[in-house]
Amino acid sequence: MAKLYFNYSTMNAGKSTLLLQASHNYRERGMATYLITARFDNRAGDGRIASRIGIGETADTFEPGEDLFAKIKAELSRRRVDCIFLDEAQFLAKDQVWQLARAVDDLGVPIMAYGLRVDFRGELFPGSAALLALADEMREVRTICHCGKKATMVVRKGPDGAVLKDGAQVQIGGNETYVSLCRRHWREATGDLTKG
Repeated sequence: MAKLYFNYSTMNAGKSTLLLQASHNYRERGMATYLITARFDNRAGDGRIASRIGIGETADTFEPGEDLFAKIKAELSRRRVDCIFLDEAQFLAKDQVWQLARAVDDLGVPIMAYGLRVDFRGELFPGSAALLALADEMREVRTICHCGKKATMVVRKGPDGAVLKDGAQVQIGGNETYVSLCRRHWREATGDLTKG
């Protein structure tokens, strides 16, 4: 039975690595996969999912407002697909998450979405909020704070290295821009930790 999976974490937890490994495992067993990522996140190149450890693969892309049910249905009409892997799921709109759910239910194809849960302000991304509500199964991809505790938050740094508290929810960046922290160290970095 097909399911919608949401694999979530903070920055630099290895989500793309896990996605690429899972897709490889499917293909190694003779099954076909369909990879999709956000069009505007082109740090690894247009239409490419890549990991910081150096592995990558070509992928189709999605854009804001695009009908993902229609996109998936069209791909399934062209070829067999045993599993769909979607990276950067936090950039999905709520309607697009519903389209993924419909593709699972009506087209019978499993979809594994990978993305961030919260932004640098500690707020859910719209796509992540919808996936938390609609996914059949959720899995946390864990990473650690510099103190050794589980990192659940992320800070954004400006060009001068200072922690930013305001700004657009979406800004593409990597290790030079974002740092994953435990909640306590996130609070400390954002000035929310009270002394006492």
